Amino acid sequence: MPMGATHRPSGHPPGGARVGAWRLVPSLPTVAAGLGFLVLALAVAYFWLAALLHQLTPRHTLVVGTMAVAFGAVGLLVARRQPGNRIGWILLGFVTLLVLGRLAGSYAALDYRVGHRGLPLAPVAVVLANTVLVLGLLSAPPIILLFPDGRLPGPRWRWVLWVYAGLVACVMTVIAANATAVVADHDIRVDPSGNLTSSGHLPGWLASPPVWIGAVVVVGLVGIALSIVGRQVLSWRQAMGERRQQLKWLAFGAAVTVVWLIGMLVFGNLPVVGIAALPVSMGIAILKYRLYDIDRIISRTLAYAIVTGLLVGTYSGLVLLATRVLAFSSTIAVAASTLTAAALFNPLRRRVQRGVDRRFNRARYNADHTVAVFAAQLKGAIDLDSVRDGLAAVVHEALEPAHVSVWIRADERH
Repeated sequence: MPMGATHRPSGHPPGGARVGAWRLVPSLPTVAAGLGFLVLALAVAYFWLAALLHQLTPRHTLVVGTMAVAFGAVGLLVARRQPGNRIGWILLGFVTLLVLGRLAGSYAALDYRVGHRGLPLAPVAVVLANTVLVLGLLSAPPIILLFPDGRLPGPRWRWVLWVYAGLVACVMTVIAANATAVVADHDIRVDPSGNLTSSGHLPGWLASPPVWIGAVVVVGLVGIALSIVGRQVLSWRQAMGERRQQLKWLAFGAAVTVVWLIGMLVFGNLPVVGIAALPVSMGIAILKYRLYDIDRIISRTLAYAIVTGLLVGTYSGLVLLATRVLAFSSTIAVAASTLTAAALFNPLRRRVQRGVDRRFNRARYNADHTVAVFAAQLKGAIDLDSVRDGLAAVVHEALEPAHVSVWIRADERH
């Protein structure tokens, strides 16, 4: 070997790099993608079993599919783009538990309700179907607390989460013990969704726990959930700039979801878009995609909701007045009320939109007001320099750009 040459072991390239080495621990984005494929596989298996049970109605498919896609897609995007944000992983865990619970319920119904006896792991499916869905629902408060960066707002909240986890463990212990007791008694009766309709003989104090224990658990869970919501409300009042916009997105998605749930309880049949409002709004806020459009969305939503309510009230009142009081025929009353409501739509929409913008979308309201004032001043302006300065000031006030430049052709100055 020549003098000064360096000996390298065979099989190792220059620089010490190793070619073809196996990565024993997968990266976090790879784990997130794996969870996404797992959710997809569980969803396909669930829809296949639901078809065998003749439960695959269009609305049922749309509801479950929307929930799986909305929560799964947002969780996957957040986990892959921000692996350190716990919210993405919790959302993936939630949607996994949701689909797994549905799949286990259909599998249990196939065995214990339809009559396909002897299916492997059917007792395990009964226990899973009656536990994992509750666990998934109880994961909602931690998601709200960790929003938007996945970190706790302070060290004291760590103890609050530990208390919440202990209360959740109590609830899950009772639910799992009841499902296990039913399986042990060999008296398994389920509904079409796989939920137990029979109860087992629980051992010891689980058979008749003290009432105060249940009251403490329920009050504790509700109290912690309300304190988390209150913490985010206070944070919104104190936040500025980007953080405030993120909390607005969270509030908007939560409000749409709550209104949708109330509408489902009252009317029973509403578009499923309300299910996806909360996860989609959280994903937009966390990933900061078109973050500052929330003021426009809120103002438009409120304006059209108010206009719709006013027009429906006006229309109904005119129909009742014409048919019950003035004794017009129903056809004439409906036609006249429809024409009146249509004529009122644009004037009412403009007035309501101005009022909503004044309260909820100050940026647009102030910009419109500034432009209107400048247009009124421009009518009597004759000095080009003052017009230029006024235009630059208006653009800066209304749009807040980084810089403003006004170009004027030389032959137009005189």
